[in-house]
Amino acid sequence: MTVIDKIAWIHLAGGAVLSTRSKGKDVYYLPGGKREPGESDMDTLVREVREELDVAIAVSSSEHLGTFHAQAHGHATGTLVRMTCYTAEYAGVLGASSEIEEIAWLTHRDRPRVSPVDQLIFDHLRDTARLTS
Repeated sequence: MTVIDKIAWIHLAGGAVLSTRSKGKDVYYLPGGKREPGESDMDTLVREVREELDVAIAVSSSEHLGTFHAQAHGHATGTLVRMTCYTAEYAGVLGASSEIEEIAWLTHRDRPRVSPVDQLIFDHLRDTARLTS
């Protein structure tokens, strides 16, 4: 079994969560990405969010939200993704980088538009009254 190790930023506002759609992709993903060798969770989070959204994560404000596992979208059956999620404040103005086609604020009703692991996270956010239906 293959496990893809990813880190995600959970940024909530007004009952919606910030999501991104990369160029050429058909679903939305939470901002973040794969850990590079030797990186800590925070190293990965800071690097990925800067690359995708051009903002700086305030590491001192970060809080672990949870870790979720699911079939990896677009990969062979049996390839799992482990998504370790953090909330954190940021500095800067959110903007799509060259690899991001679209930034969107999604609610639980948008659940079918996100990857399988993000669907689990959306359920958790709804169940903990952070994401509106």
